[in-house]
Amino acid sequence: MARRPRVIGRWIKRQMPKTLFGRSLLIIVLPVAIMQIAVTYVFFDAHWETVTSRLSEGLAGDVAWAVESYQDDPSAASFAKISKRAEDSMGLSVALQPGRTLPDRTHHALFAPIDQSMQQALSGRLDQPFWFDTVRYPAYVDIRVAVHGGVMRILAPRDRAFATQGHIFVLWMTVATVLLTAIAILFIRNQVKAIERLANAAEAFGRGGDVPSFKPQGAREVRRAASAFLDMRGRIQRHIDQRTTLLASVSHDLRTPLTRLKLALALNEPSKRNEAMKADLAEMEHMIDEYLAFARGEGGEAAETIHLRALLEQVSEGALRAGAQVAVQADPELTALVRPNALKRALSNLIMNAAVHGEHVEVAAQVRPQGGVEIFVDDDGPGIPEDRYEEAFKAFGRLDEARNQNSKGVGLGLAIARDVARGHGGDITLSRSPLGGLRAVVRLPG
Repeated sequence: MARRPRVIGRWIKRQMPKTLFGRSLLIIVLPVAIMQIAVTYVFFDAHWETVTSRLSEGLAGDVAWAVESYQDDPSAASFAKISKRAEDSMGLSVALQPGRTLPDRTHHALFAPIDQSMQQALSGRLDQPFWFDTVRYPAYVDIRVAVHGGVMRILAPRDRAFATQGHIFVLWMTVATVLLTAIAILFIRNQVKAIERLANAAEAFGRGGDVPSFKPQGAREVRRAASAFLDMRGRIQRHIDQRTTLLASVSHDLRTPLTRLKLALALNEPSKRNEAMKADLAEMEHMIDEYLAFARGEGGEAAETIHLRALLEQVSEGALRAGAQVAVQADPELTALVRPNALKRALSNLIMNAAVHGEHVEVAAQVRPQGGVEIFVDDDGPGIPEDRYEEAFKAFGRLDEARNQNSKGVGLGLAIARDVARGHGGDITLSRSPLGGLRAVVRLPG
């Protein structure tokens, strides 16, 4: 029994709207709807039913008078006098149907309290069997009472029996609810739109894009959040610009002495010592390139739509030249909105890493069912233990016992690739490859 409230609570939570617009609308519309229902219920319970009951009792009294007067003197002259007085003073049409009996079938009103009120009123005033119909005639109530020798039929105006203005009240309440709901939708939509624009701008900036037309809009709190986002974006952009300028200077300062050393070694007499020094300089140059690429992160590049197959084939050329067998599978029409140079560098790191540790490499791209695209890089190398997948993404990390690292590597290939993928709003995951080695999956949003 204790679990049932929790189950009900979880079910209600699942049925609740998931969007801010839906929840805000529910917060506003639900209390209004509950209030309208409560007011309508109170109106019908405390006013309409009371008025209808009194009207029905009054009509039942007039019917009882006509029946009792005729029973006291069942002559034609007496009935004519009763009929004329009922029509002139009470607005009732009274007719005598000799030899007739009461109908067997009864037509019930859609709104049950109408028939209930009339039934109670007539039962309290008449001793004779009776029958009535509140549905057949829109403007009248048909009442028939069994009398000596036949049936007395009485047609009474509908407003003599019921409060006929109740539907107007319900109509006005419904119109008011619809109007308030429409106004609430309009205002909530405008506020939610401002939040959606802020979320879209933040998402675009997180992917390396920009929304130059974005301006703070909406309520004061939303404007404050938007202004804070713009200030944060400005600070981050200034930091990126300063870092890029600094890295360009560092790159120039480091490459100048390296170039002089390479020139000096080129002018020396060939020897094993010179060849070893040239190899050290080449390794230093490669390491500097790796460090700068990792720090730079290709953050300033603009995003554009490209065909993935052409990019994959271009990136795979390096692995082919290194002697690996590379197969590319992708729809030529498959496109993605990315920063081309950044993605090219990330995929190059993954494919070259696969080519170094395996002989066969397969690269494929496909559309994700949840949206976006997936790029698979498989190899038939030794792979990496599952419990060390995350460790492989750490900068400057080496997994010597699992995979023989490239002698030129500094442990930044996977770190750079994941940084690029996350910069696009996606990620990279590792798993066991169908080829027996390592599978790297690059997921990019749509």
